[in-house]
Amino acid sequence: MSLLPAITPASVTCPNPLISPPNPKPQPLSSNPNPRISLKPLESVVLWTSSISRHCRAGQLSQAAQEFTRMRLSGVEPNHITFITLLSGCAEFPSKGRDLGSLIHGYVCKLSLDKEDVMVGTALVEMYSKGEQVEVAKLVFDAMMVKNSVSWNTMIDGYMRNREYDKAVEVFDEMPQRHVISWTALINGFAKRGFYEEALDWFREMMIFGVEPDYVTIIAVLTACANLGTLSVGLWVHRLVLKQSFRNNVRVNNSLIDMYSRCGCIEFAREVFDKMQKRSLVSWNSIIIGFAVNGFAEEALKYFEAMQKEGFKPDGVSFTGALTACSHAGLVDEGLRYFDIMKRVHKISPRIEHFGCIVDLYSRAGKLKEAWDLVRNMPMKPNEVVLGSLLAA
Repeated sequence: MSLLPAITPASVTCPNPLISPPNPKPQPLSSNPNPRISLKPLESVVLWTSSISRHCRAGQLSQAAQEFTRMRLSGVEPNHITFITLLSGCAEFPSKGRDLGSLIHGYVCKLSLDKEDVMVGTALVEMYSKGEQVEVAKLVFDAMMVKNSVSWNTMIDGYMRNREYDKAVEVFDEMPQRHVISWTALINGFAKRGFYEEALDWFREMMIFGVEPDYVTIIAVLTACANLGTLSVGLWVHRLVLKQSFRNNVRVNNSLIDMYSRCGCIEFAREVFDKMQKRSLVSWNSIIIGFAVNGFAEEALKYFEAMQKEGFKPDGVSFTGALTACSHAGLVDEGLRYFDIMKRVHKISPRIEHFGCIVDLYSRAGKLKEAWDLVRNMPMKPNEVVLGSLLAA
C-alpha cells in the first residue's frame, strides 16, 4: 500500500504537484492552514513548513506529504527549509520515508538545490545514509558544488553508520579542514560499534594533532576505556576532563562513574558521584549498578533508597541494580520484595534481566526448584545468562 496517496498521481492526466507547477487557479479555501488569516508570501511558507514539521517530528510522513501537496496546490512555493524539514523527517524514519524521500529528491534536483544549496545537499546525504543507501549518499555528496564541515562530517558519519569504516577514513583524509566534530565522528563511530581499540587509536591521533576534544569525544573515549578495562587511559582522560569547561557535564561524569565501576575502582566512582553538582537518574543508576557488580550490596541498596529520597523515581535499570545487589549478597527475601515493588508499585513490566537476577538469586541460595519454576513460567524465552545461572547452581 502506498505511503503517498496525496502526492501520487491518480492517473496519467493528473499531474503530480511534487513535480509539476501548481495549479494557476489556487483554491482560496486552502491557501494556508488557517484560511481566515491573510498572509504574506513568506509568512505563508513559514506556516505551511511549520505544519509539515509537526507531522515529520511525529513520524507522520504520509500526513506531511499530504500537507506538502496542499501547500503546492494552494500556489505557495516551498523554500529550502521546507525541503530540509521533509528530508530530515525521512531520515529519522527511514522505513516510512524511502518513497517520499526519493520524490523530494527529484523535486530539489529540478530546482538544482541538491547541488547549489549546501543545507539541502547535506540533508539528502543524511537521509540516504540513515536509510542504508550510503552509496547514493556519496553520489549526492560528490555532486554538491559547495560543501561545508557539516557536509563532510555527515558523510563520515554515514559511512561509519553503515560500517564502511575504510571509506569513512578516506573521506576524513580528504577533508580540507578537520575540526573536533570530524575526529569525534570517527572515534564515536568506532566506539559505538565495538571497535574500542580503534577508537582509542584515533583519539591518540587527535591529541597528537593538537585538537581539543569536546564532551562527546570524551564520552566515546571513556566508553572504550570501560569496555577494554584500560584504567590507565581512563585516569589520564579524567585528568584531562578536570582542565576542561565541561568538567561538570552530567553525561561526562556518568561515563566516568561507569568507567571506574567497570574497571573495579568503585571508590573512584563514588568520589566522582559525590562531587557532582547535578545528578540525573542515569547518575544514580550508574553508581548503584557499580556497587552491585563490585560486590558492595549494602552500599548499592543504600544508594537505591537515597535516590528515591532525592525525588528520583527508579526505572527498570535501577531495579536491575538493586536485584543484582541482592543476588550477590544472598538477600532472597529482600530481592523478592524489590521485585514485587517494581511490578506492583512502579508498574514496571519485568524484562529478561530482571528474571535473570531472580533466577540467580534463587540459584545462589540453593533454591533450585523455585529457580526452575520461574524459568518455566517466564513470559519470554530464557537466554544463555538465565540458563547459565541455573546450570551453575
